[in-house]
Amino acid sequence: MIKYLGSKRLLTSHITAAFSDLPEGARILDVFSGTSRVGQALKRAGFDVCSNDHNAYAHTIARCYVEADRAQWIAPATDLIEALKDTPPKAGWFTETYCKNARFFHPDNGARIDAIRNRIEGMELEEPLRSIALISLMEAADRVDSTTGVQMAFLKQWATRSLKPLQLRVPELIDGRGQSSQKNALDAAQTFTGHAAYLDPPYNQHSYRSNYHIWETLVRWDQPEVYGVAQKRIDCKTEKSNFNSRPKIGEALQEVIEALNVERIVVSFNNEGYLSKDAIVDMLSKRGDVHTVELDYKRYVGAQIGIHNNKGKRVGKVSHTRNKELLFVVDRDGRKGQKAATSARRT
Repeated sequence: MIKYLGSKRLLTSHITAAFSDLPEGARILDVFSGTSRVGQALKRAGFDVCSNDHNAYAHTIARCYVEADRAQWIAPATDLIEALKDTPPKAGWFTETYCKNARFFHPDNGARIDAIRNRIEGMELEEPLRSIALISLMEAADRVDSTTGVQMAFLKQWATRSLKPLQLRVPELIDGRGQSSQKNALDAAQTFTGHAAYLDPPYNQHSYRSNYHIWETLVRWDQPEVYGVAQKRIDCKTEKSNFNSRPKIGEALQEVIEALNVERIVVSFNNEGYLSKDAIVDMLSKRGDVHTVELDYKRYVGAQIGIHNNKGKRVGKVSHTRNKELLFVVDRDGRKGQKAATSARRT
């Protein structure tokens, strides 16, 4: 999987445990799926998962890992990736933008990305095979990037990994079927029917599309207008989410919660986010007793490195390297909600 700020990779066992008492095959909506790590864990646990995200790159990840059934797609995917490996490099817009105007990838790898992506575009592949191919390319590019993990800036000197040749691999597909959608959070909540929902909304001003704008462009392949040193997509500036706004996130999350017609809701949030623990409990308490699980967690890499000025000189000290990830569990049957929270806490 790609490097991803906010990924719940280390928390998936706790989150999955919060749904473990639901019947096998229970339908669960992941409203803000991101890398779909939680959706993948729930799929492996035998649930019928619907992963939703409004970003195209996240929707593509979900199509690959949640929607695609390994038994059906592993053979054609393997053949396709093997064929794509032989694509001769040819530099184009991607290389010019992200390897020369910016330095996220070495130009040699940029030329490979350009050529392979153009070849995928010309194949007119059916879904989810097209998404499998795109994720193979995205993950290959991620392994040779020259960043600290987000695409807000690139390293001054080439990272050692960026000098290695880009190599495609077949994604590790998962047995079983799932669903994926590319809707805004409220639409996804309003149209879903099932047993439960998992919500992991943005918790501060940082937009995931801004953090991973290159993946959005790699999937869309739309050669957008770009701006700034990082060559961000212009829609990172023009399209703003209420979930990245301190004044608006509360109302936005409340609307999504009220729109969900499910028995159980599990919300993941950070204690350094825009919303307080009490505010989230208040939103959920209208559905029943809310049970909270606090999990100690390592802060994101930027917070561990410290504060630096534009010249790269450290100008501030690291205040703390740990924070709390909070899981809020509410079920229409209060006893089941308490049991689910206890399971999440013990895992």
